[in-house]
Amino acid sequence: MPSETAVIRVVLAEDGVLLREGLAGLFERFGFETVGAVGDAAALKAAVAEHSPDLVVTDIRMPPGFTDEGLRAAVELRHAHPGLAVVVLSQYVRYSYISDLLDSGDGRGLGYLLKDRVVDVEEFVAALRRVAAGETVVDPQVISQWVRHRSSPLASLSARERAVLALIAEGHSNAEIARRLVVSEAGVGKHIGNIFDKLGLPQTDNTNRRVLAVLAYFKATTDGEAPGTGI
Repeated sequence: MPSETAVIRVVLAEDGVLLREGLAGLFERFGFETVGAVGDAAALKAAVAEHSPDLVVTDIRMPPGFTDEGLRAAVELRHAHPGLAVVVLSQYVRYSYISDLLDSGDGRGLGYLLKDRVVDVEEFVAALRRVAAGETVVDPQVISQWVRHRSSPLASLSARERAVLALIAEGHSNAEIARRLVVSEAGVGKHIGNIFDKLGLPQTDNTNRRVLAVLAYFKATTDGEAPGTGI
C-alpha cells in the first residue's frame, strides 16, 4: 500500500486504444505513474509481473472473447499478489463478477466502477486513490440494485440497517453515514453493531468486520445483469 505522499504506480488494461491512451494521460495529469498500458488479459498479467504496480485498473471484457477475461485476470492477480489493489471498470452490473472479485484476497483494496457513471474526473481519481489505500469502493448504482436483490442473510436487517450497510459498502466513514442519514455517529455505531450481530460476525482481534459485512451484503444477492446507466 503506497503512502499518502508516494506516487501510485498503475498498470492499465483496456482494449480500446483511445480510452486506454486517454486514461493513461489522465493518470499522469493527476500524479499517478502509468508503468504499463496494455490491451488484453495476458499482457496485463505480464505487465504486473514485470512492474509490480501499486494499482491495477482493468476493463472486465477484453480480447479474445470479450466476456470476463479482465476480471479473471484480476482475480488471478489478487490470488498471486494479495496486497495488489484492483479497480475493474464495466458497462454492466454483473453480480457474479463482484462476488468473484471480492472473494479474492481479504476484500480490501478493490473497486467496481461503471464506466457510464464516471462523470466527474476528480471523484474518479479520488476513488482510485482510496482503493490504492486499501479501501473497497463500489458504484452506488450497484449497491442500490443489490438492495432490491437482497436475500436471506439481509432479511433480518431493518430498513435503516440496510441503508447503513449500503453506505458502508460504498466506503463511507461513520461520520459521513451519520451526515447522509441525519443521525448521530453514536446512532450509526449502534446500527453497525446490530448489523454485525445479525450477520453473525463475532468480534476478534484480527478480523475486519466491516469488510466481512460488505462481503455478506454482496454475497446475499442473486446472480443477474443489468446495463449501467448515466447519472
